[in-house]
Amino acid sequence: MAKHETPMLDQLESGPWPSFVSDIKAEAESRAKNEKGLDYQIPQDCCDDLLGVLELSYKHGRTHWKHGGIVGVFGYGGGVIGRYCDQPEMFPAVAHFHTMRVNQPSGKFYSTKFLGDLLDIWELRGSGLTNMHGSTGDIVFLGTTTPQLEEVFFDLTHKLDTDLGGSGSNLRTPSCCIGQARCEFACYDTQAICHYMTNEYQDELHRPAFPYKFKFKFDGCPNCCVASIARSDISYIGTWRDDIRIDQEAVKAYIGGEIPPNAGAHAGRDWGPFDIHKEVIDICPTGCMRMDGDKLEINTPECTRCMHCINVMPKALRIGNDRGCSILCGAKAPILDGAQMASLLIPFIKVEEPYDELKEKVIEPIWDWWMEEGKNRERLGELIKRQGFQKLLDVTGIKAIPQHVAEPRSNPYIFWKEEEVPGGWKRDINEFRKYHQR
Repeated sequence: MAKHETPMLDQLESGPWPSFVSDIKAEAESRAKNEKGLDYQIPQDCCDDLLGVLELSYKHGRTHWKHGGIVGVFGYGGGVIGRYCDQPEMFPAVAHFHTMRVNQPSGKFYSTKFLGDLLDIWELRGSGLTNMHGSTGDIVFLGTTTPQLEEVFFDLTHKLDTDLGGSGSNLRTPSCCIGQARCEFACYDTQAICHYMTNEYQDELHRPAFPYKFKFKFDGCPNCCVASIARSDISYIGTWRDDIRIDQEAVKAYIGGEIPPNAGAHAGRDWGPFDIHKEVIDICPTGCMRMDGDKLEINTPECTRCMHCINVMPKALRIGNDRGCSILCGAKAPILDGAQMASLLIPFIKVEEPYDELKEKVIEPIWDWWMEEGKNRERLGELIKRQGFQKLLDVTGIKAIPQHVAEPRSNPYIFWKEEEVPGGWKRDINEFRKYHQR
């Protein structure tokens, strides 16, 4: 029998979709029966009290969780998110109910044994509730008590050879798409660089020293399956700089209806015959495609690699062979100053071990600038917006190029830095100054 009456939460189970409320109730019932015979290390009725807190929050229209303050494991400033209930007398089993982030493997590849061992630890020492995955990418363990934090950390590191993720004002857990393991569009090995960066920047991951959080995300192609362009301070998006490869016979097969478009994704509906003009050419964002008779042509200098044509006709069009990534900076969610998409910094760079150019040319100069100039709780994107994109170019030593221009200049006045002015101009300017001083 449920410990608390939850009429509002019960409504969330009434629709056709799976409900998190049903999952919490199932875990509460399992813990009450203790069919596994576990010696639970946190209160057995924690899931019941969790439902009670949530129902009360819905009733009052405000949260009943207060700021967690400083809580963690020895030597780490990140990985644990403090959670304390402001009604401990009413819900004693969740008086403290901390969230732990666990570093996900690159591409989120698991063995069933790893998942089983992971859940065994959490059933015993936590609530048994998980979030697979959080928006940062981590495996999220929802709810345990302060004495169990070190125990869970020990089991993760010594039994499963894994680690806590990032939380707080530090480098958050690097995240990547499935990459070349299963995707034909991947332009570089996302898993390799994600794993490398996670190991390389362990101090930045576990010991908060930044003005605010910082995220790397690695997308293998412009389809952006981990949404790096919208969510990461530095995003690495796979691209190519030669021509899209075209199989003209396959193009004819698409037009003739022999191959279904979108890889057959709409096979359950009759959308009528495929129209290459209506579905591909006319909606190309730069108008770089055309049919010359029965031959498809692409003007590569105008192509922005949006992936639409490749997604629609994957058997006819392929990514190029000269592959690397574009680096963009400054994306974030709307916390202080509104949502912001990333801005292009480097249009193309090769992604090759040992990744020295990526670190020394981009990451570390940006960190030096941000840690020196960033305000408390100011993301990189907000610093760029405050001090200007030109400042980002200055600190990274990257020369301005047309791809950096977001819109035409609206200010008619151009101010030159003295070191940018050619020698002859400098002489003329100095003569001009002397004349006016006389």
